[in-house]
Amino acid sequence: MRLPKWLWLALLVPMLWGVWGALMEIPDKLIHPPFPATLGYVVWSLTMIPFAIVAVRNAHWKLELDRNSILYGSAVGLSGAAGQLLLFWVLTKGPAYIIFPIICLSPVITIVLSAVLLKERTYLLALTGIVLSIPAILFLSLQEPSNSPVQGYDWLIVTLFIFFSWGLQAYFMKSSASSISSEGLFFYMAVTGVALIPVALWMTDFGAPINRGLYGPYLTAVIQSLNSLGCLLFVYAVRYGKAIIVVPMVNGLFPLVTIILSLLIYRRIPSHSNLAGMVLAIVAIFLMAFDEVRHAPAATAEERTQTVRVQ
Repeated sequence: MRLPKWLWLALLVPMLWGVWGALMEIPDKLIHPPFPATLGYVVWSLTMIPFAIVAVRNAHWKLELDRNSILYGSAVGLSGAAGQLLLFWVLTKGPAYIIFPIICLSPVITIVLSAVLLKERTYLLALTGIVLSIPAILFLSLQEPSNSPVQGYDWLIVTLFIFFSWGLQAYFMKSSASSISSEGLFFYMAVTGVALIPVALWMTDFGAPINRGLYGPYLTAVIQSLNSLGCLLFVYAVRYGKAIIVVPMVNGLFPLVTIILSLLIYRRIPSHSNLAGMVLAIVAIFLMAFDEVRHAPAATAEERTQTVRVQ
């Protein structure tokens, strides 16, 4: 059985995002002097530019400039970029292995909107996987109160806002299919990301020491490029597949990569609830992927020859 294009993309994206999620806090937390998280956002938005150029080139330099395209592109871009900016800040309050599992509950928002507004259908195995993905991520997010590395509740409020923003972004990606190309969508994502740079600079404390060397902006650029490439491929994965399948799959798998690497970085042993969440997530991902492949229609000649070129 030949795996469809969306499935390959849906497997590659969480690998890129998982490594990115585990490493993105290193310049701010483990390097001295640090490179502030807010400037990390600036670097991330700039790394989106070359991938946006690749996307527009793949579209033969054609860019949609009509009202619907701009509105959809801006909606996807702002919901994603706002969450991204807050993510850089909230990771200064706690480690990635706690923050990311909570954020990855965002498929709940996408699933509800896709089922109600887009009338997307799923089958029994996939539905079972979707249901399992919710407690899986909940188990992954549980931490022992006596040994918690985060304090207070401000980080949780911000994290829940990111969760809502990213779920809404994935829905806008899918619902915009008839209005804008994948390449145009990514271009507007990059533009809105750059547009929030002044906010990130305003949030930066330039009076504190800032690492301006190799382990500052340059290391950050390498790490953030993993996210930017993943963003481009995620747009294609959602467009070629079903949001109700792709989003839970990506958001269920990439936290596993982030959590495992983050635990190794912080040299912590996962709790029983974390291990249970990992097992549930793997089962959920398998069920959703297998059911989608089993019920996918045969590819047309055009689909078989269509490729996503990222160079």
